[in-house]
Amino acid sequence: MIDVESALKFYRVMAYVVGVMLLVLCVGMVVKYGFDDDAMVAVVGPIHGFLYMIYLVGALNLALKVRWPIGYLLLVLLAGTIPFLSFVMERSVNERVRKLITATA
Repeated sequence: MIDVESALKFYRVMAYVVGVMLLVLCVGMVVKYGFDDDAMVAVVGPIHGFLYMIYLVGALNLALKVRWPIGYLLLVLLAGTIPFLSFVMERSVNERVRKLITATA
């Protein structure tokens, strides 16, 4: 279970980081299209993309360890692309995995 707990911790950190970066990217999009300045998007966009790939790997790692159904996994993977959803899914994932850990302990 230690391996699952470390995978959960990594996933939770990445969910927050990707969620925050997505919100910053959304602000950058408003600045780009509202004020005709694309500098913020040019910097934040690739950073969010790179961090999202790490998030995908972390979520997949956790999913394989706890054997999520494919539908739930897809929802978790997509959560990093919709503003605020990564925070909601992080909470759902945390509760789901914690229940599994306590049930097997």
